[in-house]
Amino acid sequence: MADLPDVPTLLDAAVTALGGTRREGQSTMATAVADAVERREHLVVQAGTGTGKSLAYLVPALRHAMEKETTVVVSTATIALQNQLIDRDLPRLAKALTPMLRREPTFAVLKGRRNYLCRNRLNTEADDSDETELFDPRQLSSLGKQVARLHEWADETITGDRDELVPGVTDLAWRQVSVAANECMGARICPFGQECFAEFAREAAKGVDVVVTNHAMLSIDMTQGNHILPEHDTIMIDEAHELVDRATSVATGALTERAVTAAAKRASRLIEPMVSERLSEAADGLALMFADAPEGRIDHIDDALAGAVAAVRDTASACLTAIGPSPGEQEAEAASERRLALAALTEVHDTAVRVLESFEPALRDRTDVVWLTKAPGRRPTLSVAPLAVGGLLREKLFGDRTVVLTSATLTLGGSFGSLARQWGLGREVAQEEAERAERPPAAEGDDEDGPHRAAGEPRWRALDVGSPFDHARSGILYVATHLPTPGRDGLAPAYLDEIAELIEAADGRALGLFSSMRAAQQATEELRERLDHPLLCQGEDSTGQLVRRFAEEERACLFGTLSLWQGVDVPGPSLSLVIVDRIPFPRPDDPLASARQRAVAAHGGNGFLSVAATHAALLLAQGTGRLLRSTDDRGVIAVLDPRLATARYGGFLRASLPPYWGTTDPEVARSALRRLSGRAASAA
Repeated sequence: MADLPDVPTLLDAAVTALGGTRREGQSTMATAVADAVERREHLVVQAGTGTGKSLAYLVPALRHAMEKETTVVVSTATIALQNQLIDRDLPRLAKALTPMLRREPTFAVLKGRRNYLCRNRLNTEADDSDETELFDPRQLSSLGKQVARLHEWADETITGDRDELVPGVTDLAWRQVSVAANECMGARICPFGQECFAEFAREAAKGVDVVVTNHAMLSIDMTQGNHILPEHDTIMIDEAHELVDRATSVATGALTERAVTAAAKRASRLIEPMVSERLSEAADGLALMFADAPEGRIDHIDDALAGAVAAVRDTASACLTAIGPSPGEQEAEAASERRLALAALTEVHDTAVRVLESFEPALRDRTDVVWLTKAPGRRPTLSVAPLAVGGLLREKLFGDRTVVLTSATLTLGGSFGSLARQWGLGREVAQEEAERAERPPAAEGDDEDGPHRAAGEPRWRALDVGSPFDHARSGILYVATHLPTPGRDGLAPAYLDEIAELIEAADGRALGLFSSMRAAQQATEELRERLDHPLLCQGEDSTGQLVRRFAEEERACLFGTLSLWQGVDVPGPSLSLVIVDRIPFPRPDDPLASARQRAVAAHGGNGFLSVAATHAALLLAQGTGRLLRSTDDRGVIAVLDPRLATARYGGFLRASLPPYWGTTDPEVARSALRRLSGRAASAA
């Protein structure tokens, strides 16, 4: 399609049609995205809240897709943004731009197979006694009711997409009617292959201009080589600060006694009992070893645990051999049973192999970390995860396509470098160009590019388009330096007093972000007796329902932990105070974070700054970003942990935040909140 309008023209038309106003940062970003796609060069863009970054990458994405007759993939971290793009942003944008593009842009959403209802699973006798036998009768009754509702919903739904089921069901109930990709027998032989919701979604994604997916799906597509996503040459990654964690999660294997037992039961329906019983015995042996082993990271595996894991590996391998190659044509139910058994056996076998192989290199040279988790009320789990995913991303993500990564939070300590290294990116092009300009002219035959870029290292540029918010005039960053350093035994009385005084000054309207559920619950319980404000605590209802109540009841307060640090968007007078109880460092005994710190230190780096401080900086930036959600918002961010102002790493953390006006005087913070609460009351 020749002679398409340029990106600035399309963006202006979209903004006008959607009733918005032109924003400099949005225009700058859209032009930069278009240039990066044209040059086939990766781009990292920090775009503060209120910039309108979705339009800034969707407009050039649509133009490129239509001009080149290709597909652009958009990946997000959260269901909320994925749904916003599909249900609101893209339909409105397509309608606005169609008169200028000669045809209406097309788009589709694509998720993992487990997200779609499976008609074959729904219509076959699911024997999941291996999963349900440990539940009490009341739980099983609830499970039965949920599954019955899923059967009714199956007759109504057009998409079979779990996210469209309201209210939702538990993961256990959903597993009764869905399959993972490695459990699917394939549409060709499935009796419901012509009615498959997952296949419908994949078919709908073929040939469209934009496919919206999520980071987990993107990671699966990269690592497993299934080519689930349609052919594409460009990816827009929103919420890019989440990419490493989501890719790590996909690459993490888990071994449990229950998973091994379930694999043995599935195998027992297909092979000689003697072979599958050996796998059941291996599961029992694994459980015994888990009972005796200490929780936490495992740097050196003892002979007993290694023997138990090796038994799982060997007996699972024997079961796979006994099942053998496909016998050819099979009844659908038999084919389904075979596929489910192979998937379960392969998973426990490959995880066991990976656990054992992770201990073969010297500690300094290992690429995986192994740990044992013993959570109350749950069976022990042996996990294995990569120390880093940068190599994977460099090879599989950045290798043969153009990638644009964007988020409101990408500069940590004032630099893009921390996240760029985690993504597997090397030096930024602008850095190389600046250094090259300072070097003397190269002699004939010398490498003009110099020694800075390793072979195969992706070329990328960085851009910070700022924010439409005037942070210094709209927000106060108050650090309570008079409080003691937080301890591990819950919130000290001085912390509770400080929170109470701040909430009184703000007349409620507070979002409390705590480092643990224990601290959030303690604050809720103790302050409910002291304050005349509705106090909502995460876990007392669904998070979405709590956030809605918080937004609707202006004097309410909402306390919670991790999901609230990134998942709350409440503009207006209902939120004028964000309280952070402590700097959100990872726990010292966190197996993955501690192993990553040690690995960085072993190679001469600063493990604390590269891992723990970077993690804290990212969460702090995300959490404090809950305060200003529109240009009219005003308020105070109260960090009760004095180390933000007094510790050596405090400067790095503060440099990761927007330029709020700062104070350590509690009366200054309380006075500002009293003025704001008076303004809010008069406005009401």
